[in-house]
Amino acid sequence: MENVLAILMAGGAGERLYPLTRDIAKPAVPFGGIYRIIDFTLSNCINSDLRRILILTQYKALELTRHLRDGWNILSPELGEYIEIIPPMKRVHEDWYLGTADAVFQNAASIVTENPEQTLILAADHIYKMNYREMLAWHKEHDADITVATIQVAPEEAVRFGVLEIDPEYRVIGFEEKPQHGHPTRSPFNPDMVSASMGIYVFNTSILLRALAEDAADPNSSHDFGRDLLPKCIPTAWVMAYDFTDLNDKTVKYWRDVGTLEAYYDANMDLVSVTPEFNLYDKRWPIRTHLQQQPPAKFVFAQEGRRMGVAIDSIVSGGCIVSGGRVVRSVLSPGVRINSYCEVESSILLHNAEVGRYSRIRRAIIGAGVRLPESSVIGYDLEEDRAKGYHVTDSGIVVVVDQPDGSPPAR
Repeated sequence: MENVLAILMAGGAGERLYPLTRDIAKPAVPFGGIYRIIDFTLSNCINSDLRRILILTQYKALELTRHLRDGWNILSPELGEYIEIIPPMKRVHEDWYLGTADAVFQNAASIVTENPEQTLILAADHIYKMNYREMLAWHKEHDADITVATIQVAPEEAVRFGVLEIDPEYRVIGFEEKPQHGHPTRSPFNPDMVSASMGIYVFNTSILLRALAEDAADPNSSHDFGRDLLPKCIPTAWVMAYDFTDLNDKTVKYWRDVGTLEAYYDANMDLVSVTPEFNLYDKRWPIRTHLQQQPPAKFVFAQEGRRMGVAIDSIVSGGCIVSGGRVVRSVLSPGVRINSYCEVESSILLHNAEVGRYSRIRRAIIGAGVRLPESSVIGYDLEEDRAKGYHVTDSGIVVVVDQPDGSPPAR
């Protein structure tokens, strides 16, 4: 795709994913065993033949930077291709990135240097498959200044999204952030649904640079694309809506904002369904990542009785050893060890976690490197889990991470 620059917003703190984001940026949080959240947006870029990519980082970005360095150094600078990481450099003012629009504004000089005809703004923390070339073609076909990707959601879910008002010709004529009333504007793409913004924007670059400068000069702005910049552009620019075309090849369109622990947990559990809602195995649209050198997964013991190494309806990554334990409907990241007589059910275990013998784990997220002692019981008595200092969500998901000083979790 010629003369298009993609900018990924990867600086979010991910506060609603705490404690998984205690030490790393949200886009670097592991997902689906071997992946990081950012891999899905980056894979969409590469599969869409977008080869000029800026990644704007900020919050606790070291692990994210290393992942990108080790896993995404795949393009050729000689051909004008690159994935470039840009931390805040205070080029324009003395603040860090104040919002998504301000992050791009602070890097306006980099955009001008590249001189793209269109600039594609993307969030680095969503799980979905999308061919951005189709959106760019729609943008050009309708001679738009700005195009906003939308997804159809039920009216009762509108309170979670920015909802667009769209005329019959698909021009955006209004925007409402998380409408609280019961009658949000229906979508021209489907009158039973509403069109919610996906946080994906195509700008003609000249329009983008002007809008960024105007937003930066507004002392009352929070400098956010969806909350501030886009609504200001609607009255004066030709803003079009593009209805999301899902490449996941399922009956229901799949796009997940994994910004909360519940959403993150549910999206991982989607992967281990008998018929997964999100297809990781489509060779036509591969999801790339950085693969560490690991031996194959190993299952040890097959004796009658309780001592059997087995995993059912689960994702088991390289380097895992299931040694006499039973794993059901769970996601095991690389290097996980499940010891004898364990029962692990409906859980996510991140890199190099280990579960001691005779333990029972249910509806839990076990953090990277955590060593659970023998006879640990997690997810069966939520009050006891809270008393141990574990993080328990409103829906009863238990999150266990090492203490900030590196000591293991309480027993």
